[in-house]
Amino acid sequence: MSKKILVAIADGIEELEAVTIIDVLRRAKADVTVASVDSKEVTASRGVKLVADVVIADCADQVYDLIALPGGMPGAEHLRDSNVLIELLKAQAKSGRFYAAICASPAVVLKYHNLLDNKKATCYPSMISELDNSEVARVVIDGNCITSQGPGTALDFSLKLVELLFGKEKSKEVAKAMLVD
Repeated sequence: MSKKILVAIADGIEELEAVTIIDVLRRAKADVTVASVDSKEVTASRGVKLVADVVIADCADQVYDLIALPGGMPGAEHLRDSNVLIELLKAQAKSGRFYAAICASPAVVLKYHNLLDNKKATCYPSMISELDNSEVARVVIDGNCITSQGPGTALDFSLKLVELLFGKEKSKEVAKAMLVD
């Protein structure tokens, strides 16, 4: 059975993280919806144009197995300021379903909206002091919350999401096909 995933994007998002999350989860055969909190076409932090499947308002009444947030600035701030996305994230956390963030988003989005309360987390190294219960690691899992550090950890993060959703064997299968040791 396929898993239903929401990946939120916004102007200024870190494109390497966004595309890696989307790509790896789709390789695992997840049903990934890319939703923009801005217009459907966004300009990522390095000028790459990304086109979302939908705008976030179209997702308001949906239930997801995972909601994942790329980082990047000012993209994470745009995610933080999306009321629809925050309501989805709060419902996700409360329900025990997975939510994940990488780079700036753990500090800028999750912490800001109290979605890291009593949770260990990591984020981009220059922001780690903003977290109350930080852990310096490539990927940190605490219950249904998964966080990671940044562009260089995006592949590890994405493969960990596959493992949590589909199991270790599927994660190994996807990694092998991508030539990841």
